[in-house]
Amino acid sequence: MSLEDVAAERRTFLRRAERTEKKYLNPVPTSVGGWRTLRDALPEYLRNKEEKFPKTPLGPFRTDAAIYETPSASGLRVTWMGHSSTLIEIDGVRVLTDPVWDERASPLRWAGPKRFFAPPLPLEAMPKLDVVLISHDHYDHLGESTIRKLARLGHLRETEWITSLGVGEVLEQYGVAKRRIQELDWTQSCNVSASSGELEITAVPTRHFSGRSMFNRFETLWSAFVLKGRQHKVYFGADSGWWPGFAEIGAEYGPFDLTMLEIGAYNDLWKEIHLGPDGAARAFLDLGDKGLMMPIHWGLFDLALHGWRQPIERMLEVSAETGIQLWSPAPGQPSDVFAGTPLQSDWWR
Repeated sequence: MSLEDVAAERRTFLRRAERTEKKYLNPVPTSVGGWRTLRDALPEYLRNKEEKFPKTPLGPFRTDAAIYETPSASGLRVTWMGHSSTLIEIDGVRVLTDPVWDERASPLRWAGPKRFFAPPLPLEAMPKLDVVLISHDHYDHLGESTIRKLARLGHLRETEWITSLGVGEVLEQYGVAKRRIQELDWTQSCNVSASSGELEITAVPTRHFSGRSMFNRFETLWSAFVLKGRQHKVYFGADSGWWPGFAEIGAEYGPFDLTMLEIGAYNDLWKEIHLGPDGAARAFLDLGDKGLMMPIHWGLFDLALHGWRQPIERMLEVSAETGIQLWSPAPGQPSDVFAGTPLQSDWWR
């Protein structure tokens, strides 16, 4: 048995994904809401008096694309486009995560969660990308019209598309060339070579689910990703409830300079599949309590029962209680990440 095999035997959670028939399984037993959850949430929805949508229009937020002509001063620069869509420039490699420029996070153009503000950067103005990274196939992480437009852009024809098992078929349907797509199982890695740098991308388990309807859940895989450049490491957490595997991920792949964790779209009814601010803090501590934490998955769509500001307000409280250093820029603002230097924009106030 090789040293790699011995190490794998010692791991409790860092393993390839398992399936029962055609459905992928979570790394730990997990309850995913269905019709019963909708029934239980209905009374709360009817009684809800939270400000779920901004009362006044937000923005406009605008990204000056000329900034991307100059390399990052720190080697790690991030532009948060809202929710989980981020443009990460890490050690000379440019990565776009979970792109959703669509008007709604929904299979319908006329109904479903509508975005609170317009995209800060038109897709046509997007700089050349080395990678488009897609964690799973939910509508707030994989926008159909967004993918179709990106796939048609001439300066992105050689971009690599990296995603979880099974999601490549969706990307092909939306116009991405099959030769450009690479699917990863949990703990699998791939290397990306760019003109200015190299990047190792590793898929790791999360506690969530997949499906673009109520009838094809779990048929594709869902993942978080570790981005390892020559000098920096980023954890892109995508969607997940808290689970004990965070500690093993941190021990195996950390420490991270920037840890991106979801804080919105949570509720006690579905706490096993979404972190919320308190769960994000717990996950950050488990992942090694190093570097800066970037809250994602909030501030763009109404996907739960809480007020639209509530996730970041509670995250600030938790940060003060735990000492976690937050890194939270305004939408569309390219911002350099410097070790030990938190960033907190109050755009949402």
